[in-house]
Amino acid sequence: MSITGLAIIYIIIWWIVFFAILPIDVDRQKSIKIDGEDPGSPENPKMLKKFIYCTVITTVLFTLIYLLMKFEYLNLRNILI
Repeated sequence: MSITGLAIIYIIIWWIVFFAILPIDVDRQKSIKIDGEDPGSPENPKMLKKFIYCTVITTVLFTLIYLLMKFEYLNLRNILI
C-alpha cells in the first residue's frame, strides 16, 4: 500500500477514535454561569489529554491493522474472490 493510502487510513482511524473519546471525562457542572453560554458545555474539556490518548490509541490500532495487512491476514481481495 502507498504512503498516501496509509496516511488516509491513519487519519480516518484517528477521527473515529477522537469522536469516541470526546465525551469521556467531561464534567458539565459549572461554577460560574455566563449569559449566552450553553449550560451543558464543559468548563474544562481537557482537549490536550484527549488528543494524546487518541493519538496513542490510533497508533496502536494502525500498527495492528498494518501488520495484519502486511502478513496478509487482512486482505480484502482474497475475501471478495
